[in-house]
Amino acid sequence: MPDMPDSHDSAVRRAQDLLFFAYRDFTNAADVLLEELGLGRAHHRALHFIGRRPGMTVTELLGILRITKQSLARVLGDLVTLGHVAQTPGGADRRQRLLRLTPQGAELEQRLFDRQKARLAPAFAQAGPDAFAGFEATMRAIMDPATRDMLDATPETGDRHVG
Repeated sequence: MPDMPDSHDSAVRRAQDLLFFAYRDFTNAADVLLEELGLGRAHHRALHFIGRRPGMTVTELLGILRITKQSLARVLGDLVTLGHVAQTPGGADRRQRLLRLTPQGAELEQRLFDRQKARLAPAFAQAGPDAFAGFEATMRAIMDPATRDMLDATPETGDRHVG
């Protein structure tokens, strides 16, 4: 893609098209499996972030997903009922609910990750050795500062932790 001046509408529209189509195809890799299980993208996002930050509170997950409490209650209810997520009371505040993936949840999250990795890894390989750095810089610039701070506090390991 040519250099993109900040105010060049056609380049911004092209970037917007790229984001929309890449997101559609990236999420479709997992959507097929989710649909087979009667789950949706909100379930996938919850599994992803609980796996990345085991022991997070429901309030923290609510802040990350930016969905309503009612929607999160439905998603977590499904994941707990299906045996993918475990909730335990907080140590200091017993009213808090701490979230962890169960072994079954970690296995499902890994299967979803593997499907999306099969899309991402070849794309980065095809784009060349500097592709990830440019991608990360662009994605971070799109995020709001609080999201960047949260991301920076998340371990960069590919491991998922099971509770």
